[in-house]
Amino acid sequence: MTKRVGSPPLPSLLANLERALGPDGASSLDPQVPNAVWKRALAGPAGEFLARPGKALRTSLVRAGWILGGGEPHAFPEKLALVLELLHAGSLVIDDVEDDSDERRGAPALHRLVGAPLAINTGSWMYFWALAELADLELDPSALATAVRALVRCHQGQALDLAVRVTELDRAHVEAVVATTTRLKTGMLCKLAAELGAIAAGASAERRARIARFAEDLGCGLQMLDDLGSVTCADRRAKGREDLRAARPTWPWAWLAETDDWMLRELPVATDHELDTLADKLANATKAIGRARIRATLDGALSTLRAELGTNPTIDAAIDALASELARMETSYG
Repeated sequence: MTKRVGSPPLPSLLANLERALGPDGASSLDPQVPNAVWKRALAGPAGEFLARPGKALRTSLVRAGWILGGGEPHAFPEKLALVLELLHAGSLVIDDVEDDSDERRGAPALHRLVGAPLAINTGSWMYFWALAELADLELDPSALATAVRALVRCHQGQALDLAVRVTELDRAHVEAVVATTTRLKTGMLCKLAAELGAIAAGASAERRARIARFAEDLGCGLQMLDDLGSVTCADRRAKGREDLRAARPTWPWAWLAETDDWMLRELPVATDHELDTLADKLANATKAIGRARIRATLDGALSTLRAELGTNPTIDAAIDALASELARMETSYG
């Protein structure tokens, strides 16, 4: 595996990978095939990616959904967090192939290491491994159906992300396209995380809906933050260049459409220097608008949730923990 510095790997993911591939696991391997072959075909690529440190935001949202749904904090089903982390990991592997990305989580994108065909299969396998683990939890039947519907929506959002170019859109349509893509991709996966937690906790349909709506709004705010950070934060400049080179409709473009600087989208972007110039101009034109919209979206989601769920020490602590994590992420993205 590639050696990295920084945060440690997530041992639970690697331990669960070994368990899942073992004789009694959700994806047990045929012992007639030598271990070295399986390692090259599946265990190695999956382990390479799952060893990389991530933010574990989906884990936080599953846990929050569990607690807000009435579950006892000490009884949180850890395997439910595994399901969401695997779905997210698989989506990142596939996204990187589709976007022709060079890096992910501080290392080369998986397809740069093992080739696109094997990376695609590894990412897809993570989806199905996640669903197999979810089925083994024996939750309310609505849990698995909810996950499948969410994946359908996520792929609709990815279709928009891959097919649409901001240079081809009318100015009046940019925000709607960006908002819909965000809701179907980031918003939907965040919604799934919190909703599965609430389902596992036995929350009522009404309470589930409120928790899910909150998480979807939260996800939209986080995508705004991510998109703005890609043009304002030096550590995320590579991702920003990738988005600008492909003319992807992101939130800075949606905010730019409200200003007199809309003609920035016609600047040349053939070289890295020109991409950096465009990123700086886009950041200067939209940073103030973006920060205000991000703060309004995140604060609105949190305040609505507090109003709808009422207050008690457990709920307050769960919401406060999420608010602290969001504030930390906002600071880290510049």
